[in-house]
Amino acid sequence: MSVSIGIVGLPNVGKSTLFNALTGSNILAANYPFATIEPNTGIVPVPDERLQKLAELYKTDKIVPATVTFVDIAGLVAGASQGEGLGNQFLSHIRTTNAIVQVVRAFDDPNVTHVDEAHDPQKDIDVINTELVLADLQTVTNRLPKFEKEARANPKLRPVLETYQHVNKILNDGEPLWRHPELDTEAITDLQLLTMKPIIYVFNLDETGLSDTDRQQKLRAMVAPSQALFVCAKLESELKDLDAADAAELLGSYGQTESGLLQLIHAAYQTLGLQSYLTAGEKEVRAWTIAKGATAPQAAGVIHGDFERGFIAAEIVDYNDLIAAGSLPAARSAGKVRTEGKSYVMQPNDVVEFRFNT
Repeated sequence: MSVSIGIVGLPNVGKSTLFNALTGSNILAANYPFATIEPNTGIVPVPDERLQKLAELYKTDKIVPATVTFVDIAGLVAGASQGEGLGNQFLSHIRTTNAIVQVVRAFDDPNVTHVDEAHDPQKDIDVINTELVLADLQTVTNRLPKFEKEARANPKLRPVLETYQHVNKILNDGEPLWRHPELDTEAITDLQLLTMKPIIYVFNLDETGLSDTDRQQKLRAMVAPSQALFVCAKLESELKDLDAADAAELLGSYGQTESGLLQLIHAAYQTLGLQSYLTAGEKEVRAWTIAKGATAPQAAGVIHGDFERGFIAAEIVDYNDLIAAGSLPAARSAGKVRTEGKSYVMQPNDVVEFRFNT
């Protein structure tokens, strides 16, 4: 399963600087609006120390981590849904992502311009959310008359029409759909509505803001119940050029234990309801991303559709039990390896070998 995250925000909030830090890229990060025109894409391996330990156990050099694709989308401005600042062009790039990360400027620097004379995080959040809502409203408004006609001809479509009408009312009230988790939007997934996507807010602070818990609490309250992360894009850009030990030391000097990349990946997995499982052998060790609650056949299908269709069983050992035993035969002798069937629900530390009919 591929995971794609769109990074959005107003111009000059630190989106491109953060994108460069997260992905190790060197895209233009300039002090003027619309330095990013085309979306920049970076595929980032998900850090997972278990893979290296499994590679040592199986004596293989090939490690294939799970990945997250980040898409840096050009800065949005008020009126983007109507095409301001090339807004419609930019908004279209968000539709194919699984989640949205909104970067919000929460630092003061007179040398970095802002689209307003004075920046206000709440106002910035409202501008972006309003543009996403207006873009969705335009999509629904364009589709609704046609669907009303279809529902009159086919009464079975009435429940879907009611969903359309309910969504239309929410958007007309200026509310993004992510504030309505009770809403059943499965019937209208084909619309790819922007505010149906889960959102994570990343507040870009200066170095002193990383330890200012009172300010962070106020910022978190602005976006509750959505997830809020606090990073310093400037610090993250310094971390990307350091080895692991030096990076950990620098983070620790600011009272941090995880990089912005790790925080964001953990938040994305939690928000999207995802987890990883592992496969291991002499040829390679690999992490696979699946939905929480996925069954063994569904997990096998992430590797190849034939694995799910021909699923027979899954041989599973817990990662910690495998490492403690020192080898798969030793874990099997200790009774730590088990065979699971089609109804088994996958767990995050599962190391799996699937059996299937071709």
